Amino acid sequence: MSIRHTLNARRGVIAVVITGALALTVAGCGGGEGTKGESGSSAKPADNGQPKPGSSNAQPEADQVIATVKGRDGMVLTINSIQRDSGGFVTVNGQVENTGSAAYYATTEWRGTEQELQGSGQSVGGATLVDKVGKKRYYVLRDTEGRCLCTAGFTQVDAGKKLPVFMQFPAPPDSTSEVDFQLPSFPSATLKIVG
Repeated sequence: MSIRHTLNARRGVIAVVITGALALTVAGCGGGEGTKGESGSSAKPADNGQPKPGSSNAQPEADQVIATVKGRDGMVLTINSIQRDSGGFVTVNGQVENTGSAAYYATTEWRGTEQELQGSGQSVGGATLVDKVGKKRYYVLRDTEGRCLCTAGFTQVDAGKKLPVFMQFPAPPDSTSEVDFQLPSFPSATLKIVG
């Protein structure tokens, strides 16, 4: 078997494992009594700044704040965790909050400029990690169909609302403990990788 076929098979297996883990996470968080002001049995429409039902997202640890950066029009990005996973990935969890007085519709910028992501809807797939010491830039991982392993399926963030976000990247070398995180339309933030 050639190296190319081996790598393609490995990527497929990794995508299946990640998708399964995310599905279990979402299933484990669904149903029940919900949180204050939310119903556990119904999802909010996708046009109110929340992910579409069935879209992949991970819940950040909202009580821990690693970095906060302010974008334009009252948008605030809070990073709650950046964790190195045993499978060779780094997962960033956080939330985007609209502290402005009007709905924020310029979310198309967050998916970046890569052609592959243009047809797959709104996402935070334009995020990058930069290893300044190793002089490398890491882009959000894609599944076998070219969709990012990140929060997707939203069209806006309403005034006063928060949108939980996650992004998964290839892990930098173990010797790299700090990276610069960048999401289009926000300033970069230096993050210390855990794990």
